[in-house]
Parts: sequence; C-alpha cells; structure tokens
Amino acid sequence: MATNGAARVVTLIATIVRVVCSVIAAFIVIHAVFVLFEANPQNMLVQFTAGWRDTFGWFTKNLFAPSDPKIAEAINDGLAALIWVVVGSMLSKVLVRLAPTGTTKAKA
Repeated sequence: MATNGAARVVTLIATIVRVVCSVIAAFIVIHAVFVLFEANPQNMLVQFTAGWRDTFGWFTKNLFAPSDPKIAEAINDGLAALIWVVVGSMLSKVLVRLAPTGTTKAKA
C-alpha cells in the first residue's frame, strides 16, 4: 500500500515536470511568433515573453544566423522550445520508470 502512494507521488512529480517544461516552451514559441510578425517590442506582453526566452532559451540565442534577423530569432526560439518539450518528456518518462511498483500480494 505504501508503494502505491509513493508511485502516485512520483507520477504526479513527473506530470508537473512535463507541464512546467511545456509552459516554458509555449512562452518561448509565443515570443517567436511576436518576433516573426514584428510585434511592438515595447509592449508589456512582448517584453514578458522575451524575459522567458532570455531566461530559459538563452542556450540557442544567436545559434543560427540567417540573413533575415526575424527568421533567425524564430528558428532559434523554436529550437529552444523543442528542446524544452523533449527534455521535459524524457525527464517525465525517467521519473515514471523510477516509480516503485506495487506488485507484492498479501498471502492468504
């Protein structure tokens, strides 16, 4: 019975990891869309998503540099978002595999 509760907790943590990584990726994608469609950089929403991109997507900043800076930013943001989704999914799967299983049966 105790392992069943532990398995639920680990599964819940895995779900939280996956959701948090997906939310981070979503904000980065929204920033990419804002850049691609030339949203006003002084807008609070654009600045908010740029902050998320700078905090969580810094590792792909200026990775690719095509001639059009909008395309470059969109590609780099999209890659950062993809990495967050993949890493979140992989971490979630690892956590679920580490969860204890309740396969012990009581003797009658």
